[in-house]
Amino acid sequence: MEELRQRLREEIVASFDYSTEITEEDLYRKIDQLIMREAKQTFLSLERKEKLRRELYASIRGLDILEEVLLQDSVTEIMINGAEDIFLEESGRLYRWGRKFESRQKLEDIIQQIVAKANRMVNEASPIVDARLEDGSRVNVILPPVALDGPIVTIRKFAKEPLTMEKLVEKGTLTEEAAEFLRCLVEARYNIFICGGTGSGKTTFLNALTAFIPEGERIITIEDVAELKVNGVENLVRLEVRNKNSEGMGEISIRDLIRAALRMRPDRLLVGEVRGAETIDMLQAMNTGHDGSLSTGHGNSISDMLDRLETMVLLGSDIPLMAARKQIASAIDIMVQLGRLRDGRRCVLEIAEILGCRDGEIEKNPLFVYQAADGTGELKRTRTAFIQQMKLQRAGIKEWGSHEKEA
Repeated sequence: MEELRQRLREEIVASFDYSTEITEEDLYRKIDQLIMREAKQTFLSLERKEKLRRELYASIRGLDILEEVLLQDSVTEIMINGAEDIFLEESGRLYRWGRKFESRQKLEDIIQQIVAKANRMVNEASPIVDARLEDGSRVNVILPPVALDGPIVTIRKFAKEPLTMEKLVEKGTLTEEAAEFLRCLVEARYNIFICGGTGSGKTTFLNALTAFIPEGERIITIEDVAELKVNGVENLVRLEVRNKNSEGMGEISIRDLIRAALRMRPDRLLVGEVRGAETIDMLQAMNTGHDGSLSTGHGNSISDMLDRLETMVLLGSDIPLMAARKQIASAIDIMVQLGRLRDGRRCVLEIAEILGCRDGEIEKNPLFVYQAADGTGELKRTRTAFIQQMKLQRAGIKEWGSHEKEA
């Protein structure tokens, strides 16, 4: 079948006059003609005919063999290490896929097709790029000479329907009690920062939290590559960074977008991920009347994330370390730590409130902590009380944690 597909594809490509526009109807008509011709010579079941039709169209107009796995909801990650080595992650398990691209040139053509649709550019002079597919899946590309064994493409797929907090509770990501607590925090406009390692589900969790934002607010999302799918918000503005052009000009960074967003009368800012100097601008926004803002960052624990935030603040401004710590402690109310367990499940590992600075260190108060036993675990409420309840009171939400539960 692979040889047949390749032979028919070459015949189709050679048959068209590319000086005129080729419609989808023309392409499908040609594909059907060749399949019917082959069926007269070699028996092809109806199932094989339909599969061959899809694959031929995908190889010419789509993303070739990738179309097959992009349609599979169970596949969450696609890792292409050159034209012949493709790995998939499915239901938390990583394995080698049996298919490969017909040539390195075909893979490079697909890469250019992906980045062009995302209005990005990648070549030997600028060999690294982030982009997205039309369905929102995130794509990272690294080309030679940086990639020694051929083009490297990593595709992080997202569910067609964003996971709600209810579904995350059903999957065991967090408990119903913790979800209700976070709902109250979002409604009361607490500034929440979500951290975790790569693939821990930060963007998915941020998406789920946005469902708790009350109606009538103006929301601005700021992302390096647009991934957030905020539903149910009428007054929504989505912003995405722009890379440098071929002449090294025209770059618009997250920092530029945050500053511009502050002039757009936002009620809340949703910053997809902070990685550098833009952190100081995000914190200042949280500190200057934009309560209820949400953001994410890479950190293996809440303590590690606080250290990283300090470093990123110092990169963005010439201020003393203590001033940086006070900015962080004043801006962020709640931190949520996500992690990925050995069995592939993504869970909330800790929810803590930031109390401020004491003796020169940022003080945190763990409210929920994941506790493991006998190979299983659950997010449990700690004995400590939730201290900073002023925003809850202003929002008319009853006091949380008046009855303490044992950890």
